[in-house]
Amino acid sequence: MTRLAIDQLTLWITAAANEHSLDLPAYVEERTGASHRATLAALRRLVDAQWLTRGGTARRPVYGAGLLRQVARSYTLHGLMEDIVWQRDFAPHFVLPRHVARMIQHGFTELVNNAIDHSGGTSVTVSLRQTPTHAQLLVSDDGCGVFDKICDTYELADARHAMLELSKGRLTTQPQAHTGRGLFFSSQLADVFDIHANGKAFQRRAWEGNAWQPGKGLPRQGSSIYMAMSLESTRTLEQVLGQWSVDGSGIAFDQTRILLNLVIGPGQTLDSRAQARRVAARLPQFKRAEVDFSGVDDVGHAFADELFRVFARAHQQVELVPLNMTPRIAALVQAARSA
Repeated sequence: MTRLAIDQLTLWITAAANEHSLDLPAYVEERTGASHRATLAALRRLVDAQWLTRGGTARRPVYGAGLLRQVARSYTLHGLMEDIVWQRDFAPHFVLPRHVARMIQHGFTELVNNAIDHSGGTSVTVSLRQTPTHAQLLVSDDGCGVFDKICDTYELADARHAMLELSKGRLTTQPQAHTGRGLFFSSQLADVFDIHANGKAFQRRAWEGNAWQPGKGLPRQGSSIYMAMSLESTRTLEQVLGQWSVDGSGIAFDQTRILLNLVIGPGQTLDSRAQARRVAARLPQFKRAEVDFSGVDDVGHAFADELFRVFARAHQQVELVPLNMTPRIAALVQAARSA
């Protein structure tokens, strides 16, 4: 067995071990066409690497899934039901803390459903891996790409502006059928969350707060979304939902945060009323909006006036809460509010 063959085996050996614990060597031989000797050598390597456990006797071994587990499957999107895929092909093969399993299930079903309903593609590949410390989920489709889809639907200029809208939440390209919660809350559940589409990428790290940063895009068609979380995570689904509800109940999604670093590229300034209107887009859907100036050194008078005077007075039901301002920005915001 070559190393490449071992890497391929890890994509399905977890499910095979659970379903063929008493006849795993014969099953692997039949599926791969490998010799009996090569199969036994590969299984020994998988046991040593903790992908498998081996019990029983020398003559009658009993195999099981190890500390390392993975299931990777590809599906045709037409007629696919994400809950059936989760319950049948994935959930039985993983042993996760209950609250982590709940969050992984939420992310799994939401991301697969996004591929079904929004991608416009024909297929999706899903991989879920468990290590001794983390659970890692990757969902990749062959559709039009999430950033182009959003830009076309909302007439936006580029992927950065599409990511700005995604980061607010309550964004959907099918408002009659969806509320725009799935991708947003999946990103908030994870310790690591990456979105790759249309040659662009953005990534979020939980230890960096709500910040989204540009990454290196993958040269492939469609969208690839990766989420990972620690098995020792202290967050829960209910806790995360509550953070974006003004009353903390997690029922309503009426609070958001705007990351101003997504409005402009490196070396650019928030200087215009058009930029302020882009920030304010869809904010009337919320009761409270935190405006995060992290990474922004200065803004222009027109930007501050448009957002904190013109928009604020026209939409007094929306509470604007500026955060992480420099002294100069704080003075401009105060001047706009007092004008």
